[in-house]
Amino acid sequence: MKTWKKRTKAVHTGTRRSQYNEVSEAIYMTQGFVYDSAEDAEARFIKAGEDEFIYARYGNPTVAMFEDRIAALEGAEDGFATASGMAAVNGALMSMLRAGDHVVSARALFGSCLYILEEILTRYGVEVTFVDGTDLAAWQAAIRPETKVVFFESISNPTLEVIDIVAVSKLAHAVDATVVIDNVFATPVYSDAIAQGADVVIYSATKHIDGQGRALGGVILGTREFIRGTVEPYMKHTGGSMSPFTAWVMLKGLETIDLRVRAQTESAQYLAEALEADGRLAEVIYPGLASHPQSALTKVQMEAGGTVLAIDAGSQAAAFKVLNALEIWTISNNLGDAKSIVTHPATTTHQRLSDDTKAVLGITPGLLRLSVGLEDADDLLSDLRAAMAQI
Repeated sequence: MKTWKKRTKAVHTGTRRSQYNEVSEAIYMTQGFVYDSAEDAEARFIKAGEDEFIYARYGNPTVAMFEDRIAALEGAEDGFATASGMAAVNGALMSMLRAGDHVVSARALFGSCLYILEEILTRYGVEVTFVDGTDLAAWQAAIRPETKVVFFESISNPTLEVIDIVAVSKLAHAVDATVVIDNVFATPVYSDAIAQGADVVIYSATKHIDGQGRALGGVILGTREFIRGTVEPYMKHTGGSMSPFTAWVMLKGLETIDLRVRAQTESAQYLAEALEADGRLAEVIYPGLASHPQSALTKVQMEAGGTVLAIDAGSQAAAFKVLNALEIWTISNNLGDAKSIVTHPATTTHQRLSDDTKAVLGITPGLLRLSVGLEDADDLLSDLRAAMAQI
């Protein structure tokens, strides 16, 4: 397995077959497990074996298959599957932090991630310092000898800033801080985050891993010691575990993730180049464009620009005209779906932020986030151009 490429790992790793030797992974729809004797129950509660389970909140065979497969794909020792992407972010941070700890985080974050750092962690006595994620000098100035955790999105949502994983990890590891990365925009297909220095990688499996808008899920990936010694005790007692049926959906999603994401990325690159050349938009943001500030870093860090781009229509009124004129693109707040989705962050995912904060983050009134799906790229472009004609 160690020599397998990602596409092969995404199909085969982690499989646990029953006595019937089924081809497709079985769904073990059970929350509890039976013991042969009182002594067996006692022994399992003291220390469960690799294929021994106690309660679905602690672990389940189908969930374990998903954890093993995504860990192999990411190059991690282990993983813990969660009920949603935000359960993963919350679980990873809350399980390792306590009052008095210091966190340094990139400022450009998804709205719910920002809420956890700004509102929840600080409520319990954790000090959080925010920096411009693309400014290495800012990271260096903010990281202190007592810093416990460094947190950032490898590609920020929704402004698509790309953060240098290698450089920030070196700064963090110099003070023994743990590097935690929300890696959803990079996807497991293009990620090499652990090899590049990340200690903990988080995915919202709701996005590209499912890829078809069916289920909520998340996963925390890292060393076996961290996952089973720090994350699992917190998650199993607070109840943020993934359901067996969701894990089965995610396993099916992983079988096609490489093909889907590469096709979506190819279309995203095509659309970004065409829209930039069009000249009617105030800005086109895509890590795969030469005009992107971190385009060189993007090529080194993840080989391609990913499935998401952003455009600025110039104003909220113009952005709304574009949204309402689209026929193929779906107005929603998800991403990574087989269907192309468009979002107006200023009034949806980042609505609660003040105008000043939005301005600092680059979330302008005209900004639209475009998640490219699996439709024909020329159809998507024609739809966008027709909508842009409204402004």
